[in-house]
Amino acid sequence: MDIIIPKITKTLEQQLTRVYSAHKASNGSFTSSLLFHTPPLKSVEREHSILDSDFQIFCSNHGIFTVVDFGSFDMKGMDEIRHIVHGMHQPWLNGLELLNDARQNKRMISTGCERIDTVLGGGLRAGFVVELVGPSSSGKTQVCLQAAANIASQHPGGVVFLDTGNSFSPRRIADFISQSCRRFRGMEGHRKSLDKVMSNISCIRVFDIFTLLDVLHQLESKLKHEMETGGCSVRILVVDSISSLITPVLGGGGPNGHALMVSAGVLLKKLAYEYNLCVLVTNHMVGGDGGHPKPALGESWKSIPHVRLLLSRDQESNTYSVSKLK
Repeated sequence: MDIIIPKITKTLEQQLTRVYSAHKASNGSFTSSLLFHTPPLKSVEREHSILDSDFQIFCSNHGIFTVVDFGSFDMKGMDEIRHIVHGMHQPWLNGLELLNDARQNKRMISTGCERIDTVLGGGLRAGFVVELVGPSSSGKTQVCLQAAANIASQHPGGVVFLDTGNSFSPRRIADFISQSCRRFRGMEGHRKSLDKVMSNISCIRVFDIFTLLDVLHQLESKLKHEMETGGCSVRILVVDSISSLITPVLGGGGPNGHALMVSAGVLLKKLAYEYNLCVLVTNHMVGGDGGHPKPALGESWKSIPHVRLLLSRDQESNTYSVSKLK
């Protein structure tokens, strides 16, 4: 027999404990005449405390020897367990379903910066990870703040801004709102608009990769709950900057740093796709071959963003430019 429960999540383990305890209480203690002698099951008892000798006896007495046997055993609460297990896997979608999802949910949102929107073909697309790369003072944080202000002005609770270097500037957000009010609403609506925008931005300080992963998992739980109860309010997730969190763990050439980087990247893509978020991250530049600058984090990270934009600034004329690298 293979392992009865190959991998129990915390939720599943709690549910299984409740079901098994209730059954045990209603039937009294179990006899010890029938025991499992299969080594694999015994070996997982150390990893999962619920798979104790009583549980093994319980399964043996009821002819449960495989996962299928356990799943089809008529016991109160088993439908809930099946629901939990099925919920761990995304359904398979055909091409037409993916096309309909793209049309209905993967829409464009303007950054509020005309040049950026033009290069992106209309703005940030839901379901995509967009990376802004460039040297210091090239305007990366400026674009992040302007996108946050523009989206927050239209969508309640629509912005989550992960600040990794104290780059989030409420004053700069206020400047964007002031400019907008002068053009469209006049100064009378300035205060009201500013309060609205700032209340729609959740700023979280993140200073290491482990905190980032923790925050992203918390956000995933929040978004999942919102989806189950009527839809997500968050429209954009900003990480400024992602490279300042990952670079410190890449030193030394060990595998752990690379694994953490990939985990963070995959989680960002998952959040973008499953919850129809625009994900905007920033990355700095490092010296490449021949002294030419290139985006940091290497080739493995290069596959994470769907779109990569290069921002640059001419020091003499103080003009900014943007081009599409990917």
